[in-house]
Amino acid sequence: MAQQDGPTSPRKHRGPDEHRTTTVEKGPFCTARCTCGWRGPARRARSLARADAEGHVGG
Repeated sequence: MAQQDGPTSPRKHRGPDEHRTTTVEKGPFCTARCTCGWRGPARRARSLARADAEGHVGG
C-alpha cells in the first residue's frame, strides 16, 4: 500500500480542527482519507480520489 505524503493541496496549518487529507493506494484503487475520519470511495483514478478530497474540505 502506497501513501501520498501531505495534503492534497497546499494549505496553511490552521489548528487541530483543520481537515488534512491524503490519498492511499491499495492495489489498483486509490482512496482519499481525512484526519477527521472521513474516507472517500475507492477509485481507479488518482485524480478522482483527489477531487473527492477537495470536495470534502470544501476546496
